[in-house]
Amino acid sequence: MSTEAPGYVDVHAHFVTDSYVRQAREAGHELPDGVPAWPSWSAEDHLELMDRCGIRTSMLSISSPGVHFGDDTAARRLAREVNEAGADTVREHPGRFGLFASLPLPDVDAALEEIAYAYDRLDADGVVLETNTHGTYLGNPDLEPVWAELNRRAAVVFLHPTSPVCWERSALGRPRPMVEFVFDTARTVTDLLLAGTLERHRGITVIVPHCGGALPVLADRIDGFMKMFMPVGTVTPGAVEQLGRLYYDLAGPALPRQLPALMKLAGTDRLLYGSDHCWTPAAGVEAHVAGLDGAPAPEGSASWRALTTANAHRVIPRTAR
Repeated sequence: MSTEAPGYVDVHAHFVTDSYVRQAREAGHELPDGVPAWPSWSAEDHLELMDRCGIRTSMLSISSPGVHFGDDTAARRLAREVNEAGADTVREHPGRFGLFASLPLPDVDAALEEIAYAYDRLDADGVVLETNTHGTYLGNPDLEPVWAELNRRAAVVFLHPTSPVCWERSALGRPRPMVEFVFDTARTVTDLLLAGTLERHRGITVIVPHCGGALPVLADRIDGFMKMFMPVGTVTPGAVEQLGRLYYDLAGPALPRQLPALMKLAGTDRLLYGSDHCWTPAAGVEAHVAGLDGAPAPEGSASWRALTTANAHRVIPRTAR
């Protein structure tokens, strides 16, 4: 990396704690989402990887399976525990980490309490929402108070996929991140579109992971059905227009096929860098960065690094300091 090149802002970075992994395992997540093992994580190891890859700041979040394992009280405690652990890491390493706080959905009252705590006490940069929690998708009308509060705070909302409730049949015994995650991302964003959530709460900045999952190739199909089934007399932007307002991270195998499809949907000013570490091992992150750094940049941009970093500075202004 040139010394003149900016450091990436990684909006899709994860952490785990020993306590979190223990509680997830006790709840039955021994092989989370069908992957072979839980990753290990430490701030020191993460920082070493960031320095090797030229990543200035990483926004930490809890990945799938989230914090709600079936018991509301336990989920409330676990959300608070991981959010405080993440905030401690941010404070201990100024400028290097940020926090997307976890919410104990689908418990709406607890989620509202945690939003207030995360923003007012922990100085969180945003929140992370799993695509569904026990089958409750993000356009569910029961979650409207949560979206209203996030809109009031002009929140950054990072979406993260998790397994659908039907995974025992639909995943065919394969790891769910391979296929199920990209479709659950499309499923929950489609739910938000058809529920009108994204249009009602335009003060929220939504980040969709993994180059939008299946959305770039499904956008026109969703757009057509959305127009077909909207109540007569409803005037609302179509799916393609609304999808173009969202932000998308480039975690995963963005090149050579998925990223060009995404750019046709969202252009380039909505693209953000994401590593998916610690679930993506260090070697995978290094290869992904090398691929982006070596790929031709879109017209008008010096590099993918410069483009995504400038976009991130607009979304999370503190990363530009």
